[in-house]
Amino acid sequence: MLTGDQTLFRPSAEKRRILLVEDEMINQAILEAYLEQDYEVIVAPTGAEALEVIRTQYETISLVLLDLILPDIHGLELLKQIKADSRSLHLPVIVMTADSGAEVESLTLGAIDFIPKPYPQQKVVLARIRRTIEFSEDRDTLSLTERDRLTGLYNRDFFYRYAIQLDAHHKEFPTDAIVLDINHFHSINERYGKAYGDAVLRRLAGWLFSRMEREGGIACRSRADTFLVYCPHHEDYSLWIEELSDSLDSGETGKGHIRLRMGVYPNVDKTLDAERRFDRAKLAANTVRGSGSKTVGLYDHALYEKELLSEQLIEDFPAAIREGQFQVYYQPKYNIRTEEPQLQSAEALVRWKHPSLGMISPGLFIPLFEESGLIQTLDRYVWAAAAAQIRRWKDDFGIALPVSVNVSRVDLYDPQLRDCLRDIIEKNGLAFDELLLEITESAYTENSQQLVDEVKQLRAMGFRIEMDDFGSGYSSLSMLSTLPIDILKLDIQFIRSAFEGSRDTRLIDAVLRLAGVFGLPVVAEGVETAEQVATLRALGCDVVQGYYFSRPLPAGEFEHLIAKRKEREDPASAG
Repeated sequence: MLTGDQTLFRPSAEKRRILLVEDEMINQAILEAYLEQDYEVIVAPTGAEALEVIRTQYETISLVLLDLILPDIHGLELLKQIKADSRSLHLPVIVMTADSGAEVESLTLGAIDFIPKPYPQQKVVLARIRRTIEFSEDRDTLSLTERDRLTGLYNRDFFYRYAIQLDAHHKEFPTDAIVLDINHFHSINERYGKAYGDAVLRRLAGWLFSRMEREGGIACRSRADTFLVYCPHHEDYSLWIEELSDSLDSGETGKGHIRLRMGVYPNVDKTLDAERRFDRAKLAANTVRGSGSKTVGLYDHALYEKELLSEQLIEDFPAAIREGQFQVYYQPKYNIRTEEPQLQSAEALVRWKHPSLGMISPGLFIPLFEESGLIQTLDRYVWAAAAAQIRRWKDDFGIALPVSVNVSRVDLYDPQLRDCLRDIIEKNGLAFDELLLEITESAYTENSQQLVDEVKQLRAMGFRIEMDDFGSGYSSLSMLSTLPIDILKLDIQFIRSAFEGSRDTRLIDAVLRLAGVFGLPVVAEGVETAEQVATLRALGCDVVQGYYFSRPLPAGEFEHLIAKRKEREDPASAG
């Protein structure tokens, strides 16, 4: 049940806030009497107190009334400090003083108007204040463009500003931050056209606007198909999703079922900045991504703990690199075209042995580092370690065992990539084809000519390129004829699906035949049973890796596999 207070939870219903910097009690009383009907007044009797208010509340202050004679700092110096801070630079300031000679200097330093002492009539003061605030807000509107053109909702910058202003007037009021996304919106645009996609966005925005008008709150279109909502707390948002889905599935937007997902950060911590609150709501929305039934995710203690861990891992990353906490493991790849499977190469896989958290799963830190931009540093660390290990094995065993390393999408857009890889190869005295470069299928499907050109340059240098994760859901078999690759690596889920249930391997057979047409050797990962090995060999697969042969091993343990290969090739060396 909504209360009267909740329905007023919107910017238009709030008084503008004015910071009055004045130490004289009588002047404070006069101005507060002038302003209290129309404005909320915050009084700061000293410059230091004024600066503290501005530092903590600058987003909610509409105007500063500044007396020049203060007990601790001259008003002109305070004005300089206000205008020197990027956060308060655009705050409008009206100077109040009996010194008419200070008017020019005040305006020069950034004051927008001047009120003489003794104060003129109340209506004159109010008129100047009203004009100044209106001018300032009009200026901000021009600079920030308050509304999203397509939907009419606030844009993100104004949305965050109004969210903070609402907090100032409803500090103790429980409030929720919500992120709302349309599932697979790009597919909607591709299938029905951009005009239809825009109609969906407008209809969704219209529903949110009407809801906020009835219940209080604000909404914005953050980007593409992502909307943000800041509103009074609700216990259950499933009804929202149902009503909104019904609305989108009717009328001009009723061509097909449109699925939504929502992330809610309930009862937000208002000491966090607005962007951080919606980051938490976005984390909650990600928990229901791809779910067939669940549409609303809540930010809870588990997500909070995960967020804290993510922050710690990012903070600990530089020390981990510096201290060698990241360890490179090697998973062997076996050639199954020979009479007896033979160790042919390896894949480098990184592990993190954290000094206080122990072994951390790559599934946790790799996506985190990809999102935060740290993956490049980690990739280079692994490349260098793998190249040095190849060198040691060559020296110790007389065997050149190629090792595959991952090259992430962001690496491929780095203009220093080729120089970096060349330096690593030359430093260790390796041939270029001894360090295999794995690039995921999804990177290729960005259809970026820049990326394709970079891969061609790497191949021209002598590197061999593996397409990793082929068959993970993005691919088209026609890609094989156009993309610059040397080896095709089937995704682990591709293999598992083929051997589960009805055990239908026809698609693997088709891929292997097509790869053979283009002369591409195929690696199958995630192989776990003798039956899988036998079937893949019969179908024509070249190389396999997986737990059937070995889990990923530290370099020292991996050397036992090299020693066995060496013994088979040269039995005399066993002694």
